[in-house]
Amino acid sequence: MPAPLGWTIEDWRKAYQSGAKPAELIGELVASLDTTDNAWIALSGSTQLQAALFDLAGTLNKVGGDISRLPLYGVPFAAKDNIDATGFDTTAGCPAYAYQPKQDANTIARLKAAGAVLIGKTNLDQFATGLVGTRSPYGAVPNSFRPEVVSGGSSSGSASVVARGLVPFALGTDTAGSGRVPAGLNNLVGLKPTKGLFSIYGVVPACRSLDCVSVFALTVNDAGVVADAMAGFDADDAFSRKAPYALPLDGPAIRRPGPLKRLGIPEHPQWFGDQQAEAAWNTAISQWRQQNVELVPLDFRPMQELAALLYEGPWVAERHAAVEDFMASHGDDMNPVVRSIIANAGKFTATDTFGAQYRKEELLRQIDELLADVDALLVPTAPTAPTIEAVNNDPVTLNSQLGTYTNFVNLADMSALAIPAGFRDDGLPFGVTLISGAWKDNELQHLACQWLNANPTPLGATDKPRPEETPGAATSTPTVQVAVVGAHLSGMPLNTQLTERYSALLEQTTTSANYRLYALPNTTPPKPGLKRVAAGEGEQIVVEVWEMPASAFGSFVDLIPAPLGIGNVELADGRWVNGFICEGYGFDGARDVTEFGGWRAYITSLRSGKSGTA
Repeated sequence: MPAPLGWTIEDWRKAYQSGAKPAELIGELVASLDTTDNAWIALSGSTQLQAALFDLAGTLNKVGGDISRLPLYGVPFAAKDNIDATGFDTTAGCPAYAYQPKQDANTIARLKAAGAVLIGKTNLDQFATGLVGTRSPYGAVPNSFRPEVVSGGSSSGSASVVARGLVPFALGTDTAGSGRVPAGLNNLVGLKPTKGLFSIYGVVPACRSLDCVSVFALTVNDAGVVADAMAGFDADDAFSRKAPYALPLDGPAIRRPGPLKRLGIPEHPQWFGDQQAEAAWNTAISQWRQQNVELVPLDFRPMQELAALLYEGPWVAERHAAVEDFMASHGDDMNPVVRSIIANAGKFTATDTFGAQYRKEELLRQIDELLADVDALLVPTAPTAPTIEAVNNDPVTLNSQLGTYTNFVNLADMSALAIPAGFRDDGLPFGVTLISGAWKDNELQHLACQWLNANPTPLGATDKPRPEETPGAATSTPTVQVAVVGAHLSGMPLNTQLTERYSALLEQTTTSANYRLYALPNTTPPKPGLKRVAAGEGEQIVVEVWEMPASAFGSFVDLIPAPLGIGNVELADGRWVNGFICEGYGFDGARDVTEFGGWRAYITSLRSGKSGTA
């Protein structure tokens, strides 16, 4: 039987459901791998693999032998060699730094608990400092399409082994784009989560306050499955965050009909002379427009200035903090480019650091204002694809160019998803990245699935066709639907009580024909009362149905004055939803305005002086 190369997670699942055994399939896979391939720093030996399979059997036994309860049962994966995994040295791309971890990183442990099997550690730009994939004593990792071109970094090895179909997914890390640039240059999905969604416990720091574990996968579906397995609060990680109970509902969610997508794009994208990349971008944005997506050019100068703070400002001192002791005693063992970059920490004072923090906050305010009217950003993942030789001749400048559209994201506390976007005329892959706010990871996955289903590419550097992308739930945020009938309608005086709670308009509809509408006396602003009546005595009344985070519902109800309140309202299609009702005494002296069919029409008639006689 040939080695299981180019398989997705779903392919592995189907094989096991058909009776295949992990020892057989993973054994064949590992036996087929080239130990001289410099994408790997270490591969499982036979003893390691047997131990891993023994642990997998124990994990399966804990769930009663039901493989369906282990979403990654028997799925092999790789991890960047700055992430601790027992049985493997952690080198961070520097042999003199190597140590044997006593326990798995939290992300590795969570994946193993889901049934995944780690088969190797991958190469990287030393100490995760670089976006090129060339700064390693284990050798430069070549692009999986053209070996003279960079693979991207720093998670170079992880991207390479996934792109070539050696494993269905691999872990990287991302501080300034290391989980996205290699994805873009190798036709992969690269998931850069919200900071704190995945634990960084057991990860060698680069900039600890910005670091994220990332996921490389062949499909968005696979990246989402892996993300679900790794996500969760970790009390041992000071930078881990609990997801908020409720989230704004104004992201690029694809869970409601209609054109909900306004994507900001760079007003003047930079290509550094790479006309092939520019042409591929122009093709991609024309395809996005064909999907009923509105593209809004934005001034990216605040993002660019924020990005510059990461490597040209005092944040480089955070890299120095991670390796200060080692650098002092083993500086000569470090890659000279990496050492020179980290050594720049000495140029900055504590005063400089606070000044940069203040400037960061000013820039974030500008960026928030820029993004107020769009659902997400759409950017080129990498604006150029330099050769390894070119990078060796000018390692700092070309590295900086690769981070043009990635460096600002973690500083701005945003989520990002790099996805394939076709090919350049020279045969190299081209990628785009979707970027949104914190905790918008799932919404980005939905938008990416829509894109890839309409514009599929082969999986990585294999010739395998892309399967249909079918994401899971768009959001796990508990929500409440509320029908509003009067001053809370769109454009009415109290509508801000909904929008400031991140509510989203679902639909305009009507009640059933069992209601009458009254203008209540002595209310400011004017408010109606909705009264349910017997069959045949009422009419359909126009309402809007809004959806709000469940955690915001209580504060919304607190704002409702007597005699109004929230009860149940029947809609024209028979549904019952939360909605505005009025206590009986409130109708004393009220005017019946049912004939207008809705509050907006009644208010309009008052303004025009044609309010009728009812």
